[in-house]
Amino acid sequence: MRRRWAEYRHTLGRSGEELAARYLERAGMLVLARNWRDPNGAGEIDIVARDGPVLVVAEVKTRGSLHHGHPLEAIDERKRRRLRALGRSWALTHRRRPAPLRVDGVCVLFDRGRVLLSHERGLR
Repeated sequence: MRRRWAEYRHTLGRSGEELAARYLERAGMLVLARNWRDPNGAGEIDIVARDGPVLVVAEVKTRGSLHHGHPLEAIDERKRRRLRALGRSWALTHRRRPAPLRVDGVCVLFDRGRVLLSHERGLR
């Protein structure tokens, strides 16, 4: 049972990340990387993108219901600080010029056969 639940969560998360990446591309962003892991073990960025001159670090939260609250609630201040640091690390690792950095949240909710997606730009 536990293994099936883990597989379900993994599949749900991957589906949400795929939808989020396609959404960001359709919104005019250039997706530069997906599931990038910091070489120093500081964490992972779901999606790194460019929105014009701005480097965007997008955290994707996918849920099968609102039972545990809205997905955006899971991106707290501590997580946002870590994502900013990871974005700077990504830029250094890839020898990108310093650019404005923005942390976005992309929430994907699969609810009774419907898919609801929201994109929150510039999480503070």
